Amino acid sequence: MQLSSTRAFHLIAAGLLALGFVLPVAAQDRGEPGQQHGQRGQQHGQQREGHHGGMGGGREHRLFVTVTGSATQDRAMPLTLANKAVDQGLEVRVLLCGDGAELALADYQAASFDPPGLTPKDLLGRLLQHEVTVEVCAIFLPNTEYSEEDLTDGIGIGAPDDVTAWMMGPRTRIFSN
Repeated sequence: MQLSSTRAFHLIAAGLLALGFVLPVAAQDRGEPGQQHGQRGQQHGQQREGHHGGMGGGREHRLFVTVTGSATQDRAMPLTLANKAVDQGLEVRVLLCGDGAELALADYQAASFDPPGLTPKDLLGRLLQHEVTVEVCAIFLPNTEYSEEDLTDGIGIGAPDDVTAWMMGPRTRIFSN
């Protein structure tokens, strides 16, 4: 049986994603230093400086993530990477646009993905719990039947000037999917 390059990529990405969720849990179960509950953000003996502070963990960059896809995998991967960046102490900001903005809707039911049986909404919720700025693009609501009241609590509307200034910052890395 021969795999297409797209299928092979998806299998590799799924395997890496599984490791990203399984290894921290396994480390916690073994009681390894820096991996115990309440010590997230501490890695290699360095304290995370927080969302609005410095880069934490000695990091020099911050991450701007856009989610535009309609497929579950296209939504899950950038949100997985955003969560991993938060875990490493980076400042993260997420902009949901186009089909990806559906995730911002309070009543939207997202499909789960394997591994580990989460949904993109679960990943988004974790980012919100870590006080990551999550916004829908400014043109989403005016071009749909939705209003600001339809958004999940904690998700705002990205002001183009503010979003542009943040993403063009000298320390900002951009991941768009």
